[in-house]
Amino acid sequence: MKRLIDQFVDYLRYERNASPDTIREYRRDIQQFADFLTPPGEKTLPLEQIDHRVIREYVGFMYDRKLERASVARRLASMRTFFKYCVRERYLKQNPAKLVATPKLPRRIPEIPTAEEMNGFLDEMARGGLTRPPKTGRKKYASTKGADAKILLTRDRAILEMLYAAGLRVSELVGMNLQDIDREGQMLRVLGKGRKERVVPYGSKAQEALEAYWPIREQLLAKPGPREKKSPEAVFLNQSGRRVTDRWVHALVKKYTRLANANWNLHPHSLRHAFATHLLADGADLRAIQELLGHASLSTTQRYTQASVKQLMDIYDKAHPHA
Repeated sequence: MKRLIDQFVDYLRYERNASPDTIREYRRDIQQFADFLTPPGEKTLPLEQIDHRVIREYVGFMYDRKLERASVARRLASMRTFFKYCVRERYLKQNPAKLVATPKLPRRIPEIPTAEEMNGFLDEMARGGLTRPPKTGRKKYASTKGADAKILLTRDRAILEMLYAAGLRVSELVGMNLQDIDREGQMLRVLGKGRKERVVPYGSKAQEALEAYWPIREQLLAKPGPREKKSPEAVFLNQSGRRVTDRWVHALVKKYTRLANANWNLHPHSLRHAFATHLLADGADLRAIQELLGHASLSTTQRYTQASVKQLMDIYDKAHPHA
């Protein structure tokens, strides 16, 4: 089974052009299924003996372990792709995972700030705010003082502005290189899911934030440390002059949400949701938003119409005297 999993991973990497995060998730999901097929002290169940009954038993096993429906659905999707590969390579005659139903998931409408709230949040950063922790007796948040605070705030503002201005996935932001930015035309070349390229514009506020960040970037690169460990080609750098990571950006968004003392559950993808929802609310065409986001299917983009309607209803409920 291990050899087959390795072959499947090579297929994802070299033929499907899957991202490192996607490959890691697929490998983990299939390995966990392989572990289930290998009871302690026994051999792994042969591939040809795996049918829909075995997979349903695994689904029951996951529910017994109190896994969320979304996690079960994701693992099933990974298994379908794996067995589809096995059929293609003629290890199996049919895909046993196709006969197992995916659990129904609740349709969650993402909660995002309004356009006014987002503008206020980012404008506060532009004014040099959000460097001190909120007054609270429950938690203490670290604050940065003096020149370092200004340097980091300038960089952090550029990151948040770009996430919101271009509707980027966090992986797309951290993977950006200098050559991907057309500073005069205010355009980005983005490498999205499946290594698909798209070109997206960004606005004047993001341009202003980027221009303020470039000298800071040079300072971060010039900091003492091994040159071979720095990332001179990357756009966004951490304090060591290396490319920022997905996890680092997640922590950054959480940090500034707390510093703003806002009752939001923001993460990097929330800014992408906000980008699409606010465009839609201002009359942008759904097909155009699909292109900007890099969605393969229009149905994926259509969920933002639900978020837009929800925001309108919230405004109505708050403002109308007979709501």
